[in-house]
Amino acid sequence: MRIVDSCLRFAAGLLLMAIAVVVFAVGCTLLLPWRVARIKLCNHFGHLVGRSILAVTGTRIVGDPQPAAAALGPAIYVSNHTSPLDIFLGIWLAPLGTCGVAKKEVVYYPFFGQLYLVSGHLRIDRKDRGSAIEALRDTARLVRDNGLGIWIWPEGTRSADGRLRSFKKGFAHIALATGLPVVPIAVEGAHQIWKKNSFLLHPGEVRVTVLPPIPTTAWKLDTLDEHIAGVQQALNDALPAEQQAEIVPAAAK
Repeated sequence: MRIVDSCLRFAAGLLLMAIAVVVFAVGCTLLLPWRVARIKLCNHFGHLVGRSILAVTGTRIVGDPQPAAAALGPAIYVSNHTSPLDIFLGIWLAPLGTCGVAKKEVVYYPFFGQLYLVSGHLRIDRKDRGSAIEALRDTARLVRDNGLGIWIWPEGTRSADGRLRSFKKGFAHIALATGLPVVPIAVEGAHQIWKKNSFLLHPGEVRVTVLPPIPTTAWKLDTLDEHIAGVQQALNDALPAEQQAEIVPAAAK
């Protein structure tokens, strides 16, 4: 029965995604000369489709974190990454005017990937460090020049066991370039509903905690590792024990 239930949920989700993608892809095509407009249009797509897909998968959100995120405005939103559900949580929660960052392979995801290709959001090649750094620099300029925010999963890939992994430095370099505050967002329980490398769904509750913004205007390049550790520590402390990192680097005092 679990297999049948999961297949029905996937079918409903793909149908919903296909219909929404057709509508929004037309809009993005008409807005091709205006990248920022495409990003904001796809934010509307995320608010509509992200929440709908969560419902289709049987994901019940504890509380209402969206107003808390929306009230913060432009910021660098960093969240732990344990499940494919995180994509839909992210696009639902990201405030209007937030640029997403995804691996370049996202374009192969059915329907969603094709819209992402024309959305204006950033794709990076994780295997090519130089290319990824340059892409993040371009995004920092886009964010700074247009009053945008950014949503990023700083671990770089999904955690197989739900525990927080070490952070990559990309988000911190964007903070240095933009001066935007960093907002950690803790996601609890998503890895139990849709596990990595599995197509079986286990409907249940997910708790999302939007933490207070961390100012970055005083951050310096020579102490960047300590600032990154501080963000990781704040996010780690907001997670339940079974999702906390086994070792967190020492943060700046």
